[in-house]
Amino acid sequence: MTTEEFTVQNVKCGGCVKAIVDGLTAMNGIEQVDVTIDGGLVKVEGVELSRTSLSQKLTELGYPEA
Repeated sequence: MTTEEFTVQNVKCGGCVKAIVDGLTAMNGIEQVDVTIDGGLVKVEGVELSRTSLSQKLTELGYPEA
């Protein structure tokens, strides 16, 4: 299993967390997503993770890297 971490913008509430978790877990290979509202930390665990694809998805969801 691989882990990728991102610091993203615009994470302000539980709805933001849900949007990120739902959006990322829909991608292939994602096993777990943890989001910290304070600081905007997104931790993604899974197999064959592509940092570029994850970053693009976060941007599509409205949470670009800080």
